[in-house]
Amino acid sequence: MRRTLATRAVLGLFLANPQGTLSHAQALASLTARGLDINRVTLYRLLDRLAACGVLQRHANDDARTWRYGLADTDEGLAPRFECDACHRQFRLIEGSAPTQAVASDLLRTLAGLGHQGLRVDVAIHGTCASCLPQEPAA
Repeated sequence: MRRTLATRAVLGLFLANPQGTLSHAQALASLTARGLDINRVTLYRLLDRLAACGVLQRHANDDARTWRYGLADTDEGLAPRFECDACHRQFRLIEGSAPTQAVASDLLRTLAGLGHQGLRVDVAIHGTCASCLPQEPAA
């Protein structure tokens, strides 16, 4: 990939909030607010290229009509992720890596036994993070 102003600006969005995820529309709005005039198709292509080369991860939103992008895992292995449905921050559950890796291996072996080729396993748990939970009033 070329190191263009747009590439650096998009990476800056994700590096500024490593646990956060953004939809294309949110990324476009953030870039526009920062004064970068980027074509929406160019942004789509850039996000997809960053996902293809492993810098970003792309996850389907709950409505399955939009994608959310976030920084890709580095050295955490296959750790399940928890995504807050309210703020869309993601938390990697590192302590779940070994058991998750064992389950993923079993699933990929099962697929191979059926003649399929599994490429990856993504384990996601959705809910509400502690920061977004409503606070109970003090008695």
